[in-house]
Amino acid sequence: MAVGQRVGIAMILSIESSCDDSSIAITEIATKKLIYHKKISQELEHSKYGGVVPELASRLHAQALPAILSECEPWFSQLKAVAVTNAPGLAVTLIEGVIMAKALSIALSIPIIPVNHLKGHIYSLFIEREARFPATVLLVSGGHTQVIEVESLDTMRTVATTMDDSYGESFDKVAKMMGLGYPGGPLIERLAREGDAKRFAFTVPLWQSPLIAFSYSGLKNQVRLAVEAASEVDYPDIAAAFQTTATAHLIQKLKKYFKAHPPKRFAIVGGASANRYLREQLEILLAPHGTELLLADLKFCSDNAAMIGRVAVEHFLRGEYTDHRSIAVSPRCNL
Repeated sequence: MAVGQRVGIAMILSIESSCDDSSIAITEIATKKLIYHKKISQELEHSKYGGVVPELASRLHAQALPAILSECEPWFSQLKAVAVTNAPGLAVTLIEGVIMAKALSIALSIPIIPVNHLKGHIYSLFIEREARFPATVLLVSGGHTQVIEVESLDTMRTVATTMDDSYGESFDKVAKMMGLGYPGGPLIERLAREGDAKRFAFTVPLWQSPLIAFSYSGLKNQVRLAVEAASEVDYPDIAAAFQTTATAHLIQKLKKYFKAHPPKRFAIVGGASANRYLREQLEILLAPHGTELLLADLKFCSDNAAMIGRVAVEHFLRGEYTDHRSIAVSPRCNL
């Protein structure tokens, strides 16, 4: 018997392969307890290219997912369903997870639960605990920057989104400009700690606009011009100024939104939600409102199968699942 195995307990196996993280988890249905979780990152392989190469990511998933799955065999007899991210994401990587889910569904005679990746990020707040809604959620990642009003699993309304680049994507691109590697978020955050944010005066995007929306293309261009005119000794100051300005943009738009819609409960999710400076600025913003701030554990901010499994439990308990003939990938699907 595997360490931690619980005989006779109903479980769900979940698979995440929407981008460059191969991950599988097993969640106990009744208690929502995380029984097993493993993730293999592809960051080292993609760093030499300065970003994710979809075809390379797909090949690496084809190697990593079966290796992780082999560790899960002791729990196969207790599985009641297999869950998998099927939207949104990179088509060539999503399909790797879906193919595995189909194979497991056929081999074990269990249903499949397709899970929206964005809902997974929202439920990363509630791994091994009960969900608490309603909440205003800020989703910031390499592919998304949006504010979502969440009433329940089924009722989620996007009230603000990016017009071009996402918050996390802008960090990656600025890191690439400086030749720092990938992923750029942690690298820029680390470099910014050494810099003087006041040395470079970047303009906050959409500062005068009444729109509740986000845009990072203009700021990215400002940083590009600064990098081209600077030397490496200036990079910490540029990184600090960029991070401060990028975050000020988020805070300014949230402040505008809160004037008409003050939240009782606010959450931040997604890979970029691990940025400590952003978390600090949000705490300052929310303090006068007496708002409850929900944060996911740092280890569950980036893509992972545990959050997919947590959503899957909700679907399973409501009888919402399908079979291997009906599931398909939807790369551009939203909430």
